[in-house]
Amino acid sequence: MVNFAAIASTLLAALPLASATIYFQETFAGDKLPARWVQSESKDDYGKFKITAGKFFADSKASRGLQTSQDAKFYAMSAPLDKEFDNKGKDLVLQFTAKFEQNIDCGGGYIKLLPKHLRLRQKIHAVITYKGKNHLIKKTITPGSDQLTHQYTFVLHPDQTYSILLDGETKESGSILESWDLLPPKKIKDPNATKPSDWVDEAEISDPTDKKPANWDDIPATIVDPDAEKPEDWDDEMDGEWEAPKISNPEYKGEWVANKIPNPAYKGAWVHPEIDNPEFKEDTEIYAFKNSHVGFDLWQVKSGTIFDNIIVTDSLDEAKEFAKKTFDDLKDAEKEAKDKLDEKEKKEAEEKEKAEKKDDANSADAEEVNADEDEHAEL
Repeated sequence: MVNFAAIASTLLAALPLASATIYFQETFAGDKLPARWVQSESKDDYGKFKITAGKFFADSKASRGLQTSQDAKFYAMSAPLDKEFDNKGKDLVLQFTAKFEQNIDCGGGYIKLLPKHLRLRQKIHAVITYKGKNHLIKKTITPGSDQLTHQYTFVLHPDQTYSILLDGETKESGSILESWDLLPPKKIKDPNATKPSDWVDEAEISDPTDKKPANWDDIPATIVDPDAEKPEDWDDEMDGEWEAPKISNPEYKGEWVANKIPNPAYKGAWVHPEIDNPEFKEDTEIYAFKNSHVGFDLWQVKSGTIFDNIIVTDSLDEAKEFAKKTFDDLKDAEKEAKDKLDEKEKKEAEEKEKAEKKDDANSADAEEVNADEDEHAEL
């Protein structure tokens, strides 16, 4: 599951790209972890990250990323933004890539923009922190399900709308007020209102003039099977008196029920009156946050995820430009490398299976020879 959170501004979207601000950018292109990344010290048994391009890659340097390296571990590491980002009145975009080389089946693959975070776990989760509580998006968004690198982008706008992109394509968008349960409802049912005791909400009633036919109950539900015959080997003394089995009566009409007619006293479905919710308060700045760090805080049963190409900015265009160099231009080469690795591993598996079958056959021949020698020795 990938966790990511972001915020964005429609006001700046129309401005030239040069006016955009990049608050954080990381590609892990070096052979060592950049010094700005700090391991959490709240626990002494966190899993260790390492820098690697993985088992398959487009470029040995450009494809380097931050990889989880130990199974069944919590991971916690963060880095400060270049400067604090108060996105009030601006767009905020958080984008990163993740490659699940280990074909993860349990664990997290998410990034946090403090105090917000986004996660991915067989589906994309977007979590917004509001008034100290984490709120998970209500919609189901399917992530990339293979072992290749995929890019996740979360954008939050000052008009309280959002977009979630997978590999540059919009997977979900809309109002954050509709996709998250952030505010209490504007209206609530009036606690002092109750349905009147004489309210009639039955639309139909039994026709009082409808009468059951006189012979209706004379028809039994089952009858003796006319085609049944007593078995030739039936012994009345041993087996008891034979009785023919019964079958459903095709003429049986079931329990009689009077016809229905419209209820003249019907008043319609009772609707509970609503009142203004005293706990509801309009908030036009739910999207606005002050962010100072980006980090990873996750649990993985099976390690091997490679995180890379992180950018925090106030411009989706800037994020797309960054993606072109770090993701778009490399994905085809990575796919080719993965296909070659798969073919190599398939060939190795076939050769191993062939060798094992040959060993089994040799073992069987050797056992047969030994058995023959033992037989001759006995003779």
